[in-house]
Amino acid sequence: MTTHDKVRVSVLGLGEMGRALAGALVKDGHTTTVWNRSPGKADDLVAQGAERAATARDAVRAGPLVIACLLDHASVHEVLDPLAGELAGRTLINVTTTSPAQSRELAAWAADAGVTYLDGGIMAVPDMIGRAGSSVLYSGSADAFDRYKPLLDTWGTSTYFGEDAGLASLYDLALLAGMYVMFAGFLHGAAMVAPSGMRAGEFAAMAAPWLSAMTGAFEGFAAVIDGGDYTVEGQQSLEFSDLGDILAASSDQGVSTEAVAMVQRLIRRQIDAGHGGEGFARVFESIRRPQ
Repeated sequence: MTTHDKVRVSVLGLGEMGRALAGALVKDGHTTTVWNRSPGKADDLVAQGAERAATARDAVRAGPLVIACLLDHASVHEVLDPLAGELAGRTLINVTTTSPAQSRELAAWAADAGVTYLDGGIMAVPDMIGRAGSSVLYSGSADAFDRYKPLLDTWGTSTYFGEDAGLASLYDLALLAGMYVMFAGFLHGAAMVAPSGMRAGEFAAMAAPWLSAMTGAFEGFAAVIDGGDYTVEGQQSLEFSDLGDILAASSDQGVSTEAVAMVQRLIRRQIDAGHGGEGFARVFESIRRPQ
C-alpha cells in the first residue's frame, strides 16, 4: 500500500470515537462502510459519503479491512464470533479498549479463525482524531501495520510496538493511569480551595502551567529508576516529600483526603523501610512491589 492507495474499509461501532475514526477515513477518500446496532448513528457519515451496512455481516463482507471500535471486550466477541467465517482471510484492527490479556485472547481467537489481527490503543479524544496531538499505539501483526500504516496515519501518529498483541493495550492503559491520577490531583486541589471562594476555573488557570512545568521532572525520575540508584544527589528526599501538611490542610477544609493519602502511603512505605533520605522516585518501588 502506498500513500496514494485507497482502501475499502469497514468500521463496526459508531459511538463518538467510531464516528470520528470513520469520518477521518471518509475525508481521506477511503471507501468506508459503517455499521452500528443503532442505524441512526450512521446518518451523518452516510451524508459525508460513507456506505451504510444493514448488518455487521454485510459490513465485514464489504472489504478486506475491518475496524472494530465497540463498547468492550465482550461486545467484540458478541459481534464478531458469529462472523468468524466471514472474517477469515481479512484483517481485523481492534481499537476497542481492552486489557492486555483480552487483547492477546482476541489475537489468539483471530489466528484460529484465519484472521490477521492488529490491536490499537487510541491516545486521543474523538475531537482530536486526524489532528495534531492524536496518536494510536499498535501491536500484533507487523504485516498488517506496514500494509495499512498510511490509512492508520489519517487518525494520528501511528507507533508499532511488536508482535505481542497485548503491548498496545498495556502502554495505552499505563498512560491513562498517569492521566487519571493527575486529574484526581487537580480535582483534589480544586476541592481544597473551593471553601475559600476560589472557583474551579480560577484554580485551573493556576494549576495548568504549574503541572505542565512539573512534567519536566519525568525524565529525571526515569533516569534514576533506570539507573537503579535512588541516592543520586539532587533529588528531593522522601522525608522532605512527606504529604502530612497537605493532608492536614485538606481535612481542615473539610474535603476527602483519599487521593493524596494514596500517595502518602506509597511514600511512608519507603520511609518506614529505612529509605527516607533517598529520592522521591523510589515511590516506584512501592508500586512495583506491592505489599
